[in-house]
Amino acid sequence: MLPDPRVCPSLAKDRAPRCALESFSRRIPVSAHLAGVGLLIAFLSTLGCFVRAPGMSMNMADGDTLISVDYEIFGKVQGVFFRKYTQAEGKKLGLVGWVQNTDEGTVQGQLQGPISKVRHMQEWLETRGSPKSHIDRANFRNEKIILKLDYSDFQIVK
Repeated sequence: MLPDPRVCPSLAKDRAPRCALESFSRRIPVSAHLAGVGLLIAFLSTLGCFVRAPGMSMNMADGDTLISVDYEIFGKVQGVFFRKYTQAEGKKLGLVGWVQNTDEGTVQGQLQGPISKVRHMQEWLETRGSPKSHIDRANFRNEKIILKLDYSDFQIVK
């Protein structure tokens, strides 16, 4: 049975497709189709249209990977309101976690939130801190991607 000429009027007698769409899609390899889908997803992600696996919810800022990182700050960081300023900066950035003094004279804690905000907070912990503090160094460890936040706010642990 011959194809309906109204569907593809330029179909030749040798049954070779002549319609632009039909011939175009037959010439593009499957890998190119898949690459195109990847580009489409990347493009939509930049617009705020995110593709999520069923049952996965985005937390905090959509499209920004959530991470958790432990930190310890060395220097003159006790007795200078470092914990209070750390809590305030963390809350300002929308991060969650905790901060506490240690018996060794350092301040330690954990940050959780979107990677861009956590990076900003890490820089703040390394370079600024509270006005009267003097930071010698900051150690960050146990960084990992998380699916959901473990805390609901940023706490000072006493």
